[in-house]
Amino acid sequence: MSDDFSLPEPVYTDYDEQRSGLLYELNLVASMIRAGFNTRVYYVSIDGFDTHSDQARTHAGLLETIDTAVTSFFETLADGDFGKRVVLMTFSEFGRRVAENGSQGTDHGSGSSLFVAGPAVKGGLFGKYPSLAKDDLLDGDLKFNVDFRSVYATVLERWLQCDSRIVLGDDFAKLPLI
Repeated sequence: MSDDFSLPEPVYTDYDEQRSGLLYELNLVASMIRAGFNTRVYYVSIDGFDTHSDQARTHAGLLETIDTAVTSFFETLADGDFGKRVVLMTFSEFGRRVAENGSQGTDHGSGSSLFVAGPAVKGGLFGKYPSLAKDDLLDGDLKFNVDFRSVYATVLERWLQCDSRIVLGDDFAKLPLI
């Protein structure tokens, strides 16, 4: 790169006055993509989902934050069709229990969800809606019906064009999401 290289200024909104957090981080990534960086994978994070108490209010705010940040991210990339180069995926290292605890939250569990977004993604639900029937739970947890490693394998193979077995240590079913 030449000495006069600089990133385009990220797009900021009223939600981003402190220039920190998920909105700021995704706008910074969008700026790097628009600037032509050849980075294949970017990683940003948001804390706060470990909701052992006050889950309903906390989740509402967190999901609004994600909605605002992801919308801004793809709007920033839409100008010039930069978004066509992007698949965005969310993940968490744990799920939540079905039953509410005494603090109006939930404890760590086995079931979870993740989102994959972008112009190349074929939207929809992959797998079945989980059953909340007591007999369909596994020790009080949702029974997952899509292995998260299948989602990872799909993104690795069909988007990043790499052998998912090297990363995941085994071969997992691919989903028709890309």
